[in-house]
Amino acid sequence: MSDAFAFLALVIACVGRYGTVSYRMARRTCEMGIRMALGATRSRVLRLALRHVLALGLAGVAIGLPLAMLASRSVERFLWGVSSTDPIALAGSGIAVLLAVALAGYAPARRASKVQPMTALRTE
Repeated sequence: MSDAFAFLALVIACVGRYGTVSYRMARRTCEMGIRMALGATRSRVLRLALRHVLALGLAGVAIGLPLAMLASRSVERFLWGVSSTDPIALAGSGIAVLLAVALAGYAPARRASKVQPMTALRTE
């Protein structure tokens, strides 16, 4: 049952991240159009957008894992047969969050890379 709740939490986090990234990419449409008008390729714009998304995800994991280790001490007495600072569980959760961020950021980044320069410049 706890696996279902963990999966649901991951889906909700992924949907929230998708909305945030999609909004930020929509706000950067003009910038992407200017980059493409100046000669940037679609793959370069896609890499730029994905790099930004993954940097935010890495920052979140870097902040979240130490906080999770601190918070785990308060729930340690409720766990039976499992360590609250299990390195496999912590590494797995960090990788799952980064994977979710990458998947949630791919579609908006791909959409931003397909922007026509003139269309993007006219939106302002």
